[in-house]
Amino acid sequence: MKIGCHVSINGRIDKAPQRAYDLGCEVMQIFSRSPQGGNSSKVTPDIVEDFKIKNLKFKIAEVYIHAPYYINFASGNNRIQYGSVKAIQEELERASLLGAKYVMTHLGSAKDLGEEVGREKVIEMLIKTLEGYVGPAKLLLENSAGAGAIIGDDLKELAHIIKKVKNKNIAGICLDTQHSFASGYDWRDFDKTIKKIEKEIGIKNIKLIHANDSLTECGSNRDRHAHIGQGLIGLEAFQKIVSFAKENEIDMILETEHDEVVEDIKLLKSLRE
Repeated sequence: MKIGCHVSINGRIDKAPQRAYDLGCEVMQIFSRSPQGGNSSKVTPDIVEDFKIKNLKFKIAEVYIHAPYYINFASGNNRIQYGSVKAIQEELERASLLGAKYVMTHLGSAKDLGEEVGREKVIEMLIKTLEGYVGPAKLLLENSAGAGAIIGDDLKELAHIIKKVKNKNIAGICLDTQHSFASGYDWRDFDKTIKKIEKEIGIKNIKLIHANDSLTECGSNRDRHAHIGQGLIGLEAFQKIVSFAKENEIDMILETEHDEVVEDIKLLKSLRE
């Protein structure tokens, strides 16, 4: 079980490994393109080679790629649906070239279609996304905080989607501690929460953890990250979360602000020890 954070690719993607090392990362998460939109930069053979060499040099054991923010498989707009399909297909291909293990994505908002129809649209679009894909990088679905008609705040819903898509290229989920807390999974009652997760989706389906404390109350449905131990989830709960991750060999990625992310990484490592 290794610990890291989200790292900037500003300048060129092969600059990320040293930045990760300088922050104390053992693994890292990156965007492979601008998260806000636009065309993706080319990943040339030279860039791929430099990236892989630097990951070895700086001892970055795994790379995880976060999909762009604009992904919305549940949109009522055909262009957005198919744009999301194309973007995730590209991310999986890029991840495979770069040697990244997983691409993680949010599923989008069903505010146009309603949650039931939106959920079915997500399933349809994920099936299209993975048609014919044979690369080594796999897809993870990330849980959401649940504001509005966002798909995926309920782990039962993610389990349903994975079951219906029926494709081995969805490896499981990326479990965000803050998003789950905001959608009613109270990590302060750790044993109860773990039992609930096991019942709803199964511990074996958690492939990565986004380690974020929460500025907002349990059940608030608001996505507001805090530094570890400085939010409402609290240090005692994170001691148990880290122990759980270690026991199950699940890597942890911090998405907290870079002003104190070095301290967050040190803190998680100390809890692991």
